Parts: sequence; structure tokens; C-alpha cells
Amino acid sequence: MEGRVLVVEDDASIREVTALGLRRAGFRVDTAVDGRQALMAWRAHPADAIVLDVMLPGLDGLEVCREIRRTSQVPILMLTARTDTLDVVVGLECGADDYLRKPFDLPELVARVRSVLRRASAPAGSPTIAVGDLEIDPGGFVVRRDGREVTLTATEFRLLLELARRPGQVFTRELLLDLVWDQRFLGDSRLVDVAVQRLRAKVEDDPAHPRRIRTVRGAGYKLSTL
Repeated sequence: MEGRVLVVEDDASIREVTALGLRRAGFRVDTAVDGRQALMAWRAHPADAIVLDVMLPGLDGLEVCREIRRTSQVPILMLTARTDTLDVVVGLECGADDYLRKPFDLPELVARVRSVLRRASAPAGSPTIAVGDLEIDPGGFVVRRDGREVTLTATEFRLLLELARRPGQVFTRELLLDLVWDQRFLGDSRLVDVAVQRLRAKVEDDPAHPRRIRTVRGAGYKLSTL
């Protein structure tokens, strides 16, 4: 089995088809129909990944994401029927690792779930990397800043790790989408920008004026050795 996935979706047809597709792909699947049920299911049986609809009755998907992020860095893939860019960005800012618009193809959903799960697995045998006051332990999935542990989501960790493997090198958004999100051609650069924003909030002294993760105008991002 590939792991346990919690599918949170109020539309019965989408929920059932999604659960069936994931089960056929080898996942164990739990389901929930609204936000409160999702939190109850999550607390009773923590999943390895969550597929979370944004538009839920009562407690919406954004609030569910925020609540889970208070205690867990479990990979979260958000589903949205919305086309508003702001709604997508807000979902990512709440801590979602990726998003998928409805209607979607089941093979793409399965691929995205596998991708977020890969990002949550520690690379075996990788040595610790030190860049300035940051220490990154890939095997232990731990980041320390000035000796103090920094809590990162799996996506934030992977992003920092890729930048730290080649400090000073400029990474385009397209390259980071490939390395971190496994999305080569159709990826959304907002995934990169929002993840960088969240990462800066955790590793920069002043996120509004970053010194570690620098923006290279017209090119991308790089990790400064300070």
C-alpha cells in the first residue's frame, strides 16, 4: 500500500470517484464531507496526505488547513473550483503544498498525491548541509537556524534543500517547479513564489527585506551564503 489519504469533499460524486481512484492506485482512503468531520477524522486516524476541497459547508477548507497546520506538516493538496488567483494564493499561504483545479483527471490527482508524499520522505544517506547560520539535515528532515530547530512543511523543506545544495546559484521558477513539485511544463509559478514567501517568514530576520533567500529580478531565486 502507498499510504493513507484523507479525502475531504462535500460533493458525493467527486468524493466517491476520487476515493475509488486513489484506492485503485494502492492508497488506503478515509473520507469526510465537511470541515468539522475532516478534523475529527484527521485526529482519529492521521493520514499521510490530505486531499482537501476549498469550498466546504460550515468550516471551509482554508480554516481546516490552518487548523491542521497548527500541529502537523502533513502534505495537503487543495482542490478548488475557483478561478480567482487570490483564492489560490490564500490557500497556499494557509499552508497547502499544492492545488488542483476542478474538474481534474484522476491520473493527475494520483500523480500529485504521490508527488507531495515524495517530498515528505527523507532522502536516504544525504549529508548535512550548512549555509551561513542554517543547518539542513536531509536524513533527519530537520532545519536549524543558529542551533534552533525551524518547523517547515515538506515542500518548504524541499525548496530550501534544493537552494542549499547549490548556494549562490540562481534557480528559475521553472527549474524549482521541476525539482520540488515534479511539474515540468504546466506548473504554476505561484507555487514557487508563495512557498518562498512562507519559507522567508521562517528563516529571515526581516522577511520583507530578505538577506538569505534573494530574488534575482527577471530570473528567479538564490540562497545567499551571507
